[in-house]
Amino acid sequence: MLRIRGSIGDWPVDLTLELDEQDWARLGGQLQVEKVEAAAPAASTAGKPVNQDDALWLIAQDLLRQAGQLSGPDLLARLESLTGSAAAGKRLLVRLRHSAGVKVVSGGDTPLYSWVD
Repeated sequence: MLRIRGSIGDWPVDLTLELDEQDWARLGGQLQVEKVEAAAPAASTAGKPVNQDDALWLIAQDLLRQAGQLSGPDLLARLESLTGSAAAGKRLLVRLRHSAGVKVVSGGDTPLYSWVD
């Protein structure tokens, strides 16, 4: 299930979408993310079910892994697009910043996020 909250102009929006495995696969294909399916079985074999937050986390990691390096604003824009929410995008950005597989370097005005794992 995916929940989108926010506003369009003055109109509040609170939308809940139910996505099955095929929908998630199509969404991942639209984002050109390839390794989500390979990572999902590894998570489930560890005894943890893959929920929406876990799936978004895997997609966010793959997004940065495939890009190699992104500026903070570019990465945040992609994460917000992925989640449909500015707040959820920021949470993923903070989680990436503190991830062992990510290196963050000050790049002048904006930080640069690089995949190092």
